[in-house]
Amino acid sequence: MAESLLGNRNINQLAFVVKDIEAANIAFTRLLGIKKSEPFLTGDSSVSNVTFRGVPTESQSKLAFLNTPTVQFELIEPDKNPGTMREFLDEVGEGIHHIAFDVDSIQKRLPIMEKSGYPALQTGEFTSSDGRYVYVDTLDDHKTLVELLESSSEPRKTAWERPEDASVQPLLGTNKVEQLALVVKDLDAAADAYCKLLGIEKPPIIHSGSTDITNVIYKGKPTEGKSKYMFIDTPLIQIELIEPGESPSTWKDHLETYGEGVHHISFVVKDLEDKMKMLEEMGYPVIQTGNFFNGKGRYAYMDTTSTYKVIIELLERFDK
Repeated sequence: MAESLLGNRNINQLAFVVKDIEAANIAFTRLLGIKKSEPFLTGDSSVSNVTFRGVPTESQSKLAFLNTPTVQFELIEPDKNPGTMREFLDEVGEGIHHIAFDVDSIQKRLPIMEKSGYPALQTGEFTSSDGRYVYVDTLDDHKTLVELLESSSEPRKTAWERPEDASVQPLLGTNKVEQLALVVKDLDAAADAYCKLLGIEKPPIIHSGSTDITNVIYKGKPTEGKSKYMFIDTPLIQIELIEPGESPSTWKDHLETYGEGVHHISFVVKDLEDKMKMLEEMGYPVIQTGNFFNGKGRYAYMDTTSTYKVIIELLERFDK
């Protein structure tokens, strides 16, 4: 097994760009049932030293970090100055902006990324602790940006902490994020890119099962829901790559409407029907349901983008 380009395989942060961090922070804290973290403003240019596309910028952002048992959620509300988060919000809208890795040395790892065709997009210094970051332009190959984080002294605090109020529980009965799923045009090419980044062998491609097993319902109508996909395991979260076929599906619709990129995050739940009903009553309609390709479970995609900036998938695994 080859070494990861970044020296490790730990995707430990999912970062969301949002318009209103106060509202997003309340919503995500409730969703995850975690200890509340108050947003803060990053330092000015004399502290943060932000450079975007090779040019210094006065960019500042409001940030909030929410720690779960797996990955950390970062919420980012950018100001109007040039920066990758501002560009994302203006051009794409709210949503998942990047995935992040803690690295031993940016000075060591960035040249490796650049040699692999991934140049630095934005660099800067932490303002809440001693360290630095760099966003590398992996968008074409990985369908999202990759951030390298380097802490100069103590490691970043990413461990989950229980909320002060013991009665606070995750909305879905769990706050463990299982998957980050991306819709792609070319599964083989995207898989090659991720496996090179992570230094792992390519997992097998899985084809959607027969309709009598999968029983896919999209927008209330049965469909073949053809697709092929791949699951790439990392220590904290699984990456799912999905290449949709020609039959109607949420994946095909997403690809045609928004292009390649993040489609959903997943939580494994108990009593899927109850969780679906709860979310529908909260104003989040069901998009698509179906069974696993092997019949060993089922799923439901819920339209939670208005609040959580991404589709949430509910997964229920059948007991053996």
